[in-house]
Amino acid sequence: MLRCCAKAPFLEYRHKNRQVLHIRRTTIVHHADQPVHITPVYQSYQASYKFKTQIIFFTKRSHLTNHWEASMNNKNVFITGANKSIGFETARMLGLRGYKVWLGSRDSNRGQSAAARLAEVGIETRLIIIDVTHPLSIAQAAQKIEKEDGKLDVLINNAGISGAQAVAPSMQSISDIMAVYDTNVFGIIRVTQAFIPLLKCARNAKIIMVSSGLGSLEWVSDLNHPYSQVQAMGYTTSKTAVNALTVAFAKELMDYGISVNSVDPGYTATDFNGHTGFRTVSEAAQGIVWLADDANSNITSGFYFDQNRAPW
Repeated sequence: MLRCCAKAPFLEYRHKNRQVLHIRRTTIVHHADQPVHITPVYQSYQASYKFKTQIIFFTKRSHLTNHWEASMNNKNVFITGANKSIGFETARMLGLRGYKVWLGSRDSNRGQSAAARLAEVGIETRLIIIDVTHPLSIAQAAQKIEKEDGKLDVLINNAGISGAQAVAPSMQSISDIMAVYDTNVFGIIRVTQAFIPLLKCARNAKIIMVSSGLGSLEWVSDLNHPYSQVQAMGYTTSKTAVNALTVAFAKELMDYGISVNSVDPGYTATDFNGHTGFRTVSEAAQGIVWLADDANSNITSGFYFDQNRAPW
């Protein structure tokens, strides 16, 4: 017997006589406490002749349909690095919109403080202690959400570090660059890979990568643009890599109805820059919230700043 998730872009069924039937982009047309029937959009046969076979998917209403109904009425979001600044404000804004917030924090005390502040304004919050550089920590976070919710509607990869600032590329240490990449790039890969199964169980799930305008090659190479004056090779190139990851995951997950986009929050007053940024965390979070809640789920593989496409 075959098993199927809500949206499977490619399934393979091996017939008893070893012929293979391929079904592309299956569409579930009925679900209940009985076999689920599907309508194949595309079929191809390995053999040169046609044969008759039957594919039956057995499932329980309590497994699939509960996820679909929950995704329509009670959406959840997991945000890494959400105990302060842009991540916290994003959690607050989405929480006020009715999202159940899974608040990711590397530090337990700071995470508990942030969760308490959100609870004071009536936002349903669950704290997850997570270090995006530690695979076990990420796996435990995914298991926790799977156990309680069984799906994830929105994943926001917000955790990041800046590394050495105002250092010429020829002087920046390899160890510093590696530390930045371990969090900003490999951390995103680890988290995204771990949560893809839960995202597949939600309807029109979304992944948002918090990038930076400093990752735009067009902007940083334009000598008339202020970003071209920034010397932070580890950080800027890590955000360029984040944009590339966005495209890579978007292409893979498109057939599952999962959108993947990156966003530039702008030069925001945070700990990253000693609060010298001219944008508030509320202004920065608005673009993230727009992608998470307002933007059409068909929008994918893009880089956005204030709801407009930004150059790669």
